[in-house]
Amino acid sequence: MKRRKFMYSAMAAGALPMASFSQPYNLAKDAEKEWYEVRTYEVKFGGNQQFLKDYLLKILGPALLRAGANNYRLFGELGNSDPTKLWFIIAYPNGEAFLKAQNAHNDEAYRGAAEEYNALPQYQTLYNRFSSSLLLAFDGMPKMMDPVEGASLFELRTYEGYSEDAVRRKIKMFNEGEIDIFLQTGLHPVFFGEMIVGPYRPCLTYMINFKDMEEHDANWKSFSAHPEWKRMSALDEYANTVSNIRKVFLKPI
Repeated sequence: MKRRKFMYSAMAAGALPMASFSQPYNLAKDAEKEWYEVRTYEVKFGGNQQFLKDYLLKILGPALLRAGANNYRLFGELGNSDPTKLWFIIAYPNGEAFLKAQNAHNDEAYRGAAEEYNALPQYQTLYNRFSSSLLLAFDGMPKMMDPVEGASLFELRTYEGYSEDAVRRKIKMFNEGEIDIFLQTGLHPVFFGEMIVGPYRPCLTYMINFKDMEEHDANWKSFSAHPEWKRMSALDEYANTVSNIRKVFLKPI
């Protein structure tokens, strides 16, 4: 466990500038673990999608970095989803940075850059609504990692548990060895997080990435056949930890 934490710490030092809670929650204790906000924008039918993308990438994102966020990334869904959704993922170093980032309007540079966006009339609305989930990084991977070179396919997975204890046991399974198996079999992780605010709780969410769907299929097959995965998944301690899986394929914007 100590070896894995050191390895991830070293790897995270070169991470891209992007951006559960277990009870009782202690902010000081978890300060070294990143917080992730996953926003999903439902684009309004006929709305100016490029305007929204430019706002998120060129105006809001930089303002979040100035407020203390570590990183941000924007994704579209693979295929022709209807309604179109944009996924905006932000990494924060701690809870204080997340709270500070909610006041981007206090940033004079942001207000100037967002003037056109904020002046849009109702009939030019860009999105219907956006939902937001808040995650706390796992002990076994406290920082976000770089995508692989040439990554064009990102898979976002949410594992629901039938109870809080089921999710805690699944998180332990990741921390105690499953993350290592992901690395060994090419399920290139970006982040793992316990959802502390959002839908489908109790649950955890993680993101992995690949060069293409061919690599995705081959590496998931390798993972399923890995002897250590088979051993861990057969343990009574980890039985019935996942009651439902939600997944979406994303492409970087």
